[in-house]
Amino acid sequence: MSEEKKAKEARMPKLWEALITMLFLVIMLAVGIIIYGVDPHVPMFVGVIGAALMALHLGYKWDAIEKSMMDGIFKALQSIVILTIIGILIGVWINAGVVPSMIYYGLKILKPSIFFIAAMLICSITSLATGTSWGTMGTMGVALMGIGLGLGMNPAMTAGAIISGAYFGDKMSPLSDTTNLAPAMAGTDVMTHVKFMMLPTGIVYGICLIFYGVLGITQYHGGSTDMSQVRVLSDALNGLFNVNPLLLLPPIIVIVAVACKIPAIPGITLGIISGGICGLIFQPGCNLGTLFNCGINGYVCATGVESIDKLLSTGGLLKMMFSVSMTIIAMMFGGIMEYTHQLEVIVNKLKAFARTPATLVTLTEVTCVISNATMPEQYISIVVPGRMYAEEYKKMGLHPKSLSNALEGAGTVTSALIPWNTCGVFIFTTLGIGVSQYAPYAVFNWLMPIVVIVMAFMGLTVCDLDGVRLAKKKKMEKAEKVAR
Repeated sequence: MSEEKKAKEARMPKLWEALITMLFLVIMLAVGIIIYGVDPHVPMFVGVIGAALMALHLGYKWDAIEKSMMDGIFKALQSIVILTIIGILIGVWINAGVVPSMIYYGLKILKPSIFFIAAMLICSITSLATGTSWGTMGTMGVALMGIGLGLGMNPAMTAGAIISGAYFGDKMSPLSDTTNLAPAMAGTDVMTHVKFMMLPTGIVYGICLIFYGVLGITQYHGGSTDMSQVRVLSDALNGLFNVNPLLLLPPIIVIVAVACKIPAIPGITLGIISGGICGLIFQPGCNLGTLFNCGINGYVCATGVESIDKLLSTGGLLKMMFSVSMTIIAMMFGGIMEYTHQLEVIVNKLKAFARTPATLVTLTEVTCVISNATMPEQYISIVVPGRMYAEEYKKMGLHPKSLSNALEGAGTVTSALIPWNTCGVFIFTTLGIGVSQYAPYAVFNWLMPIVVIVMAFMGLTVCDLDGVRLAKKKKMEKAEKVAR
């Protein structure tokens, strides 16, 4: 029997059935994470069981349900590959002295009062150049966390500044997957999309700079700080590794490679190769065997200095299996939800509330957040709402860039605020900080959708089919009436 015939045997879910599946997942995750403090993997898998049981209840055969899970995993394979090679990269770069050199020179240059702004700007530039927030956090982010530790900065605040900068670049870079995916789903071109995002994104970015500037000054305690920890870290790094400016070449190579439109996977791989070569040249204790071992198991630091040991004992492919396994389980759930139309039923019900352009943008933002939580992968939260609402925007006479801006305004950035989303899990694995800790300081990520919605009601993030913002159109119409 063909898959189409099997699908016809099943029925569309009712609203209460779809809500039960989502509520069951949320309850399982809340009980596991909040009450028992366990990792989200098994609670998420219990949610998959719930989704599968609902699919069987709707009339879907098991082989179709299983295929939907595999299809969901397939959509995340690129993310899984990037996860594994970033794990290898971190392990190799630490063994080669690349990350220690970045931290060492950063400690010499950066000061506490400007650290948060500098962290955001560094990650913004890197992410703009490479188009990848994950690559930025896995390279510059790791180094900046170490520098922040040495300067005595709050790790959660440091992570918030890193994440804000990384996602700004990911959102605005024409090289980013999400920046190209959003306009493709909406039906416009990438440069039109980027230009239209500049106003709301620029406002949020400016607010972030002010926030991190004030935060840095308050953390700096009016100009005096204990720099003894900086000296301890610097001396420990210099004693453990052969620190050299040439060891800064691998991250530069990665940035240049991806900026030259080399895809992310081969670009990051170039960083692994160049880092390994530098390690063989500059580190006496580095050889091919240690590089291979650190690539899979991560680097283990045992200097006796607790902060250094904790900071540098990381990386490796196996370390990333936490994120990879979570991604696989999450996409199993997402695959079932998409194939059985359970999220679609909820969204179709919500469409009744979208009677104006502003409320349609609001609904799009809410759907993106729901997608990030229930089909927890950044790309899905852009693809699914994009497909669902494209026709609605046309019916209201709105330009597709209004939709693409809304998709990026919530789908891309809020993925980092969901603990069980692949992005939230990646950040926890890479930076060592949980969502509940860094979320208040990831200002760009939670403020962006709010500003997009507010500006939609002002007529600034919605425009007609001719590309004219509705706010400007109203002024023009008002001026014409006065002229008459």
